Amino acid sequence: MASRYWVVSLPVQNSPTSLWNRLQEQISKHSFDTPLYRFNIPNLRVGTLDSLLALSDDLLKSNSFVEGVSHKIRRQIEDLERVSGVESSSLTVDGVPVDSYLTRFVWDEAKYPTMSPLREIVDGIHSQASKIEDDLKVRVAEYNNVRSQLNAINRKQSGSLAVRDLSSLVKPEDIITSEHLVTLLAIVPKYSQKDWLANYETLTNYVVPRSSKLLYEDNEYALYTVTLFGRVADNFRTAAREKGFQIRDFEYSSEAQESRKQELDRLVHDQDNLRSSLLQWCYTSYGEVFSSWMHFCAVRVFAESILRYGLPPSFLACVLAPSAKGEKKVRSILEELCDSTHSTFWKSEEEVGPMAGLGGDADANPYVSFTINLI
Repeated sequence: MASRYWVVSLPVQNSPTSLWNRLQEQISKHSFDTPLYRFNIPNLRVGTLDSLLALSDDLLKSNSFVEGVSHKIRRQIEDLERVSGVESSSLTVDGVPVDSYLTRFVWDEAKYPTMSPLREIVDGIHSQASKIEDDLKVRVAEYNNVRSQLNAINRKQSGSLAVRDLSSLVKPEDIITSEHLVTLLAIVPKYSQKDWLANYETLTNYVVPRSSKLLYEDNEYALYTVTLFGRVADNFRTAAREKGFQIRDFEYSSEAQESRKQELDRLVHDQDNLRSSLLQWCYTSYGEVFSSWMHFCAVRVFAESILRYGLPPSFLACVLAPSAKGEKKVRSILEELCDSTHSTFWKSEEEVGPMAGLGGDADANPYVSFTINLI
């Protein structure tokens, strides 16, 4: 599928059918690798010229906003699919792939009555996209909050012994707690293990001989226990710190360990549920926004064509997907099919000076033209 399309409209001199046939013939002859489709726009309510001019000023800004929302949702889908490890699926609008929806566009009369003022249609599309964007922010914030909590726990579980949670490394039998005796946990740099084993018994009085046991090692530190009388624990901490050993505060509690495990399980479950729910919501919302965006593009083509070619509406709208190397040739074909009396007026800036097309990003051509980027 192409990711970049042109939506153009050409002024009709005789009949739309004859112009369409000429366009097909020229594209087939000179740029056969350019897909070409009719872009069917119904007879919309024109209103006054002043209202069209006022609407034209807002078309580019509103288009950028709706397009931006669709791209935000697409990027969110890609992130969620990557994290979930699921195979990327093709995005759809009511079951139709987005590129097919664009190239076979059909106006939804039930959702956007053609007798409604153009301003009402545009404002409705903008409002819907804005609501979906707000919903996206809320849902992503909720999901990211749970992810942050899990990441914080994982950092504690996977960090160095100097900072990580030790509860998963210490078993009940490693700890002695009695009326007089306590077990402390020492974080010893790996290069200082011999120093620790040689000196821990003499760091203060009343240390139980040969009571130190290695529990765990990482790349930087080793975790040792040491048992001593509780009344000298503070003295031992001070002496150990002076030797470069860190005594970690730790109180073994089976209830606390079970509570932490339950909290971790709950967060993992919540994250999975939120990710799945958010992904499904994004699939649905992308289809809604994309459909609205294509209807917006139809309004834009209609309004700009009237402002460009006049009343009554008489233009041929189509969608093309030229290759990069074929763009210049396709432009020349389109220009040749326009009224030649307007071609000089709409030449490029280099030829006739600064002259912007209607609708802002529309190219300075003798026909209405703007680009749709699906990605």
